[in-house]
Amino acid sequence: MSIRQIIHSIKMYDTIIIHRHVRPDPDALGSQGGLKELIKYSFPNKNVYVVGEEEPSLSFLIRMDQIDDQIYENALIIACDTANAPRISDERYHLGTKLIKIDHHPNVDPFGDLLWVDTDASSTSEMIYELYLHGKEAGFKLNNESARLLYAGIVGDTGRFLFPSTTQKTFQYASELVSFEFDRPALYDGIYSMKDNIVRLKGYIMQHFTLSPSGMSSVTLTKEILDEYGLKPAETGQLVGSLGDVEGICAWVIFVEEENVIRVRLRSKGPAINKIAAKYNGGGHPMASGASVETWEETEAVIKDLDEVCRMFTK
Repeated sequence: MSIRQIIHSIKMYDTIIIHRHVRPDPDALGSQGGLKELIKYSFPNKNVYVVGEEEPSLSFLIRMDQIDDQIYENALIIACDTANAPRISDERYHLGTKLIKIDHHPNVDPFGDLLWVDTDASSTSEMIYELYLHGKEAGFKLNNESARLLYAGIVGDTGRFLFPSTTQKTFQYASELVSFEFDRPALYDGIYSMKDNIVRLKGYIMQHFTLSPSGMSSVTLTKEILDEYGLKPAETGQLVGSLGDVEGICAWVIFVEEENVIRVRLRSKGPAINKIAAKYNGGGHPMASGASVETWEETEAVIKDLDEVCRMFTK
């Protein structure tokens, strides 16, 4: 069983380096950091590191370690919450001795020497808590900081337990995590509080979204619009779900112009959209996916595909 093999590998290696996907969200950082804290608390003599680019809006959760290449020698590498290898943050993951994938996205890229993929899990953070439960007999122990990070990851990927991915197991694990000592109100504030310019951009989105007869909606955020509101492309991540409460919208896409690419953020309240994301250099969940295109002409193709998916779903 993969979980047992992962537990055995963690116990065998003295140096463990944990990666996750680029442009991290609370689940990426929660599972990555929660696993680090779990291992360090359980086995204090091990060297455990988390790597990847920093995400300023989520720095209250955890900060990344800065390590040299030689530390990868004879190290175990664990990639959390990452569906395909090109999206792993910090390309040095291949320098290690062994690579483990722990993820809850569809297994489009079965990379690694060991894989544990559970698409029924609400989040990878939920899976890390399950790893802890399986590893108790092997000496795994959970501390307050690990519980804080795993709870943050679960909250983030379930939309505060509102998304369909939330299961009885999710609630059970969450109830056990809140028995640990950490500041839940501060955690919610850190994840969901918005700066005033982000709120103003949300107002722009609510005023400028399109809505087709099929229930497909789209919004375009150009560099000029982002500059007007004083925002960087990465900061728009907090606004991806803005259209979810609008009556009549079945699925939506937000296009965000970056330096050399147009980011495609897809969300749905019914039809599966991850195949569309895969068509445009991306992937993700059936209800939440991301992709990227290079031209505005390609965004029109994405809109056409999304409209067709909505039309078939509501037919």
